[in-house]
Amino acid sequence: MTAFESLCRDVDRTEALRDAAVRSLSVVERQVSSLEVEGEVLSRVADLFRTLIDREVVDNAKAVEALLTEGLQAIFDDLDLSVRTEIDVQRGKVAVDLLTVQKQEDGTVTEGSSTDAYGGSVSTVQSVLLRIVVLNRRGLRPLLLLDESLGAVAEHYVPRVGQFLSLLCKRMGLDVLAVTHNPAVVEAAQTVYRLKKKDGKATFRKVAVK
Repeated sequence: MTAFESLCRDVDRTEALRDAAVRSLSVVERQVSSLEVEGEVLSRVADLFRTLIDREVVDNAKAVEALLTEGLQAIFDDLDLSVRTEIDVQRGKVAVDLLTVQKQEDGTVTEGSSTDAYGGSVSTVQSVLLRIVVLNRRGLRPLLLLDESLGAVAEHYVPRVGQFLSLLCKRMGLDVLAVTHNPAVVEAAQTVYRLKKKDGKATFRKVAVK
């Protein structure tokens, strides 16, 4: 084989490699273009999900605000209490703070978290109502279990707590099973059972139906 023939063969091989590289480049460019389009679509989908999540957070916050305010005003009838949601964006995410607001007789307004600025009565009631909100918004079984959960509520507010929970049960199709020694809670119940220990066993006796 002459030097010329060898050179021609090298040229043919180089051209074949070039053509293969061009075809590979074309395929890669099409893949890159497709991935860029897909990335743009996914980015917009992510933005949509973030918007929907933020909207749900805001809607839930408003639902919480409304129920807590209604509950506080119904139970603490001697105080002018309400709940305000403070919505902020932190690190690209919606953050919600619940503030308890009290309007004084002289017109001044104070606000703060229930645990920091108010006694156990307010924070306990809000805790119970928040659990009801979660049950309702998440579509969970409408059953709330309270095991001596109202012990921190001042005695003169307990009857109104029972009345408000009874109202919510009728309105929301909710059942509340409360274990209590407090007669005021018993008075608000639709059905009452007394638990007694006899011969080392627990027995239930139905004592009242309203």
